[in-house]
Amino acid sequence: MENMYQRSLAGEINKEDALMLVNSNPFHLFDLANKLRAEIVGDEVTFVVNRNIHITDRCTINCAFCSFKNKAKYEMSIDEILQSVGEAKELGATEICLFGGVMPYMTVDYYCDIIRAIKTNYDIELHTLSPVEIYHAAKASEMTTKEVLIELKKSGLDTLTGASAEILVDSVRAEICPNKVTTSQWVDIIKETHEVGIPSTSTMMYGTVETWEDRIEHLLILRDIQRETGGFTEFVPMTFLSENNEAGQDTMGASGMEDLQLHALARVILGRDIPNIQAAWIKMGTRMAQMALCCGANDLGGTMMEDRISLAAGASHGDHLPKNQMISVVEAIGRIPVERTTTYKHV
Repeated sequence: MENMYQRSLAGEINKEDALMLVNSNPFHLFDLANKLRAEIVGDEVTFVVNRNIHITDRCTINCAFCSFKNKAKYEMSIDEILQSVGEAKELGATEICLFGGVMPYMTVDYYCDIIRAIKTNYDIELHTLSPVEIYHAAKASEMTTKEVLIELKKSGLDTLTGASAEILVDSVRAEICPNKVTTSQWVDIIKETHEVGIPSTSTMMYGTVETWEDRIEHLLILRDIQRETGGFTEFVPMTFLSENNEAGQDTMGASGMEDLQLHALARVILGRDIPNIQAAWIKMGTRMAQMALCCGANDLGGTMMEDRISLAAGASHGDHLPKNQMISVVEAIGRIPVERTTTYKHV
């Protein structure tokens, strides 16, 4: 594994290396990833105090893995959104994540009105939208995706989410999200996002129909983008939750061992290129997240305050982890808790 350690630090891990690591003793992989984590980012475990606000569950995309769409058919007004932001500020949040479906009326003006309202009333980082919303807003507004991104930035958008990536392999996308953007469209929009000066996260939703080869291809695509743009702030693996959705009829999702292998492999492949790897406690629970933090991850994500999407899909770990509990989770494994902003500046 010493050779893989040096190859990872040098940014030389390839598909053959990654497949060999997946098929090797997983505990050797975990040890390798943990050593790389210590070398690249040290013993700090970061987290952000934030709130997820789900502005609507109405959506026309109909992804097979979604458990949230059109359950209540609600949509929040701008005043209701501002009230939720205010509640988060009172609890010390530094970040707001807005989520919602895609509808034909969601033009660039629709999103800009919401963003301006939030930024006019509150000093808080706004982390929202993804390539699929950018694509559909551009179509609805008869604009290019780059023009949409420029207008959103002018309105106050701070960072874009790397959501809607799922698995960046078109044969997989054809099965689980055929109405979303293609792999090349996702890549192009993310590159444009970084080009206009908007950082973004990168994500993977794994555990449906994809293979390890598909997961590895996805990670290599993200690494290539980062080397070109430097715009990713972190990588967020999101294990598939199988309740109340079409895809869950055929799979229970990834195993706990796969969860740990994915986080470890991400550390080895992404190396110094994307140094921050999140263990999403809302998806895995705090105990499994602690394990992932010992297998290459260095970030615990956000306090959330609410996550209707994960709860709808069967998450049983709650949807709020207060700051003091975040600190306890980190200290329990002998690491150093550090509150951060969206872009990984220390608070």
